[in-house]
Amino acid sequence: MVIKTIGAAEIQKFFLAGANAIDAKKETINDLNVFPVPDGDTGTNMTMTIMAAAKEVAALTDPDMKQVCKAISSGSLRGARGNSGVILSQLLRGFTKVAGTTEQADVRVLADAFERAVDSAYKAVMKPKEGTILTVARCGAQKAVEMAERTDNIIEMINSVILHMRDVLDQTPDMLPVLKEAGVVDSGGEGLLVILEGAYDALLGKDVSYEIEPEKTPDSPAAGVRAVENADIRYGYCTEYIIMLEKSFGSEEEKKFKAYLESIGDSIVCVADEDVVKVHVHTNDPGLAIQKGLSYGSLTSMKIDNMREEHNERVIFQSEKNAEKNKNTENNEEKEKRTKNGFICVSVGDGLDEIFRGLGADKIIAGGQTMNPSTEDILEAISEINADTIFIFPNNSNIILAAEQARDLTKDKHVVVIPSKNIPQGISALIQFSEGLSLEENVKSMESGMKAVKSGQVTYAVRDTSMDGKTIKAGDIMGLTDKTIEVVGTDAAETAAELLKKMIDDESEVVTIYYGEGASEEDANRVADLLGETGKDLQVDVEYGGQPLYYFFLSVE
Repeated sequence: MVIKTIGAAEIQKFFLAGANAIDAKKETINDLNVFPVPDGDTGTNMTMTIMAAAKEVAALTDPDMKQVCKAISSGSLRGARGNSGVILSQLLRGFTKVAGTTEQADVRVLADAFERAVDSAYKAVMKPKEGTILTVARCGAQKAVEMAERTDNIIEMINSVILHMRDVLDQTPDMLPVLKEAGVVDSGGEGLLVILEGAYDALLGKDVSYEIEPEKTPDSPAAGVRAVENADIRYGYCTEYIIMLEKSFGSEEEKKFKAYLESIGDSIVCVADEDVVKVHVHTNDPGLAIQKGLSYGSLTSMKIDNMREEHNERVIFQSEKNAEKNKNTENNEEKEKRTKNGFICVSVGDGLDEIFRGLGADKIIAGGQTMNPSTEDILEAISEINADTIFIFPNNSNIILAAEQARDLTKDKHVVVIPSKNIPQGISALIQFSEGLSLEENVKSMESGMKAVKSGQVTYAVRDTSMDGKTIKAGDIMGLTDKTIEVVGTDAAETAAELLKKMIDDESEVVTIYYGEGASEEDANRVADLLGETGKDLQVDVEYGGQPLYYFFLSVE
């Protein structure tokens, strides 16, 4: 079988087949996660990322190559979740930058696209680590370039690329000791290969699925989803579309467009990216919103939902929740004033939410270990804060890249990502902010605040493993610092106390214990009592965090 060129229709099918392939195998990929903690899973993050793009791609009817590539790039960029999802979105973005310049792609175009994909992904990661999805992708691109010199048959080329990538993936345990110790290959690399293998099956004409299921409302409380009553809906139609720009759309045009949408509705999201604009508005007259969009170019991915009938849909839940939060402040004149600084914090647990609000957070994004917010979620929060400079505190190492991607996509505000890797770091950094300091001084102060705090977490093991010289059984209680397992026990309070003893040194002065859903205030106080046995002069504070899955978040300063 010989195929020398592929066009937009084929790219559309191959992409949807790849998306469905990883959706079917996401749990297998999740099982490759090295750390046995209930963490943000690679398979889930990559699936949610590619599915965000797949929904846009599936909605296209008889598209050209540029339209398909734009839908893949834009959808994955905004839907990106977790580090693996952001890297995947950058791989797709780089690939489509090249593929979108032609209507028929041959082996040379595909090889260039693979190279551009890898280049984009490596640039997105500050400190690329070999033995990961990046290595698998890079070696695949190298093989693609090699094969483009040897054959004009796309099938032969892709087959060789996949076989080579599989071989490289099998070698990742030799590149990363942590993979070897756990006896697994890199989960992100596996996810990428599953996508490519699904697309390759479609290329071969195998019986694969191109159908994309409607988005399901997540059950996780971390998603912050609540049903709404019909009586509470002020504007009845959730209207969404993408403008394929045919005229200038600078900051002034964007401001006027947003002002018009505000005059006919609420819950407005308007995100411009090169030659497309993604629009979301709640209105009682969707025709007006569509007519205004047409004045800037042609429309695609149009979607209108009657919220009074379909209020269980997730996008309606999220948008209506934001509208409900703003309901009591709609007439507040202060809301219209642009402030100098705004703050967005990713948080998990009602107690931690209140702590961040008390420290000045304007927006709380629900997220954390099992539900990483997408780039789109962060962009929406940015759009809702009327400030010159917006600081984002990801508070999770797996959310930093998505926050940085949202920053790069924001055109009308200065966005600063403070790279907090956990909740204690985020709290410490936010405390350091002072209105009297310059932007540079505040960033330096907040980053110093993060460095001054030692962070720990206590949770349970979800699988058997051997790591850091410790044999761990499912259900064991683990104490971690920076994802290194320091203590393994059977009692959460005792494990927390032992972990704190390892974290405390002669310079330590303040210890804060944030107890979650699986623990009580009495449990936290028991940790404090056990810590008192050290005889050190410490100030020990107990705070309610309410976080799921983690018995305690611990902070030592």
